[in-house]
Amino acid sequence: MSETVLVIDFGGQYNQLIARRVREQHVYCEVVSYKTPIADIRAKNPKGIIFTGGPKSVYLDDSPRMSGDIFTLGVPILGICYGAQFLVYGLGGEIGAAGEDSAAEFGRTDCSFDTGSPLFNGLKESSVVWMSHNDYIKKLPDGFKTIAHSAKCPYAAIENSEKKFYGTQFHPEVNHTEQGFNMLGNFLFKVCGCKGDWTMSGYAETAVKELREKIGGGKALLALSGGVDSSVACKLLANAIGSQLTCIFVDHGLMRKNEGDEVEAAFKDSGVNFVRVNAGERFLSRLKGVRSPERKRKIIGKEFIRVFEEEAKKLGRVDFLVQGTIYPDVIESGAGDAAVIKSHHNVGGLPKHVDFKEIVEPLRLLFKDEVRALGVELGLSEKLVWRQPFPGPGLAIRIIGDVTPEKVALLQDADAIFREEIAAAKLDRDINQYFAVLTSMRSVGVMGDTRTYDYTLALRGVTTTDFMTADFSRIPYDVLERASTRIVNEVGHINRVVYDITSKPPSTIEWE
Repeated sequence: MSETVLVIDFGGQYNQLIARRVREQHVYCEVVSYKTPIADIRAKNPKGIIFTGGPKSVYLDDSPRMSGDIFTLGVPILGICYGAQFLVYGLGGEIGAAGEDSAAEFGRTDCSFDTGSPLFNGLKESSVVWMSHNDYIKKLPDGFKTIAHSAKCPYAAIENSEKKFYGTQFHPEVNHTEQGFNMLGNFLFKVCGCKGDWTMSGYAETAVKELREKIGGGKALLALSGGVDSSVACKLLANAIGSQLTCIFVDHGLMRKNEGDEVEAAFKDSGVNFVRVNAGERFLSRLKGVRSPERKRKIIGKEFIRVFEEEAKKLGRVDFLVQGTIYPDVIESGAGDAAVIKSHHNVGGLPKHVDFKEIVEPLRLLFKDEVRALGVELGLSEKLVWRQPFPGPGLAIRIIGDVTPEKVALLQDADAIFREEIAAAKLDRDINQYFAVLTSMRSVGVMGDTRTYDYTLALRGVTTTDFMTADFSRIPYDVLERASTRIVNEVGHINRVVYDITSKPPSTIEWE
């Protein structure tokens, strides 16, 4: 395993972002709860520790705190916002409520730095940082000095160079802090002495070796959706255990145009047992007359499990179930005092008739962009690696109202044209998600001097970093015009195209 930095979560909203910023510098890190026993932290032999922010006040009884033993490990520490206040409080300094001295700061703030400090060495002496705090550092512990200040905050950053303890009241991990990435880099390389040797090629090599040891001569089963997570997991397992892995791909007939064939082409000769189940008619029959999006989801989810169970039963005993769980799934399912955003069950229910020895999650330590990088390293096709996010129920929830074979075919063609035009404009890596929605609205049009009364198609494109919030993408008018013209001329029964310019919130990314 490469050298490790631990991000200790005190309930901060940026915990994942801190980890991403560290990994972007080729240093492996993990997010762990502040409740993690000191013995477990010591056992990980970290090169450095980063305390996250958090919503509480450190001087209150219900605030998250760790044992003072964390300061005796001889490991460099960087505290961010609440993390800096915990560092100060835990070592005998004082934290005050900002209301006492009007020291609260929020948003963009001009800050000056002592570039003689390793944390700011090589940076500009002043720049913009991102502040977000109601409390402030009132008195430093012994051995500390200030290394940055703003108009309201005399202790915007602090250090104890002897112990290699550092704290920033601002958030270096966010893009609004102009030199934040370099500050984190200075902590990793100049303070902690990291080498930055964590790469996807190294990860792949280690993961394959560990999977071979874990699975041995056993058999593994993967429910392959064709999405990037399950596809990369499949390729990794294929390299590790080959024909001992069986991938079941349930094509529910609600995928994008040609996608089922593309998934099959990518995996049928990959060295694993690949089973494609063409169940489109079965799913569409279950959806007949159903208009409620929630009912659609439940019907599709239940039917998928039924098909998966039927196919798995044919295999006999299987020792391991493979899931495409990734690191945000783990964190969002509850870490530290962070809220449980959603509990992830990456296989929507385990087949009861299969007695699994263990669940294998080969991607559980990776973020989405790292999964894509691993896919490239493993030689997956670009189409699979950069596949657009796609909901499990597929086009069923991009068709407003009842779902019919005719509507599915119509939407597949229109969506394919939109994606072709986005790719032709070289915007496919800039827009985080883009797709077409077949609305239930019909309107009057004129085509070839003939009155039409046909469907309205909506186009949707968003930019986002976390899919929790999103802004509509400013797609150039000429690109939208080409897509609209082609759709109306090449796809029957659509005579109007509109573009969704709503952000999330108040809307969601998907329409249903």
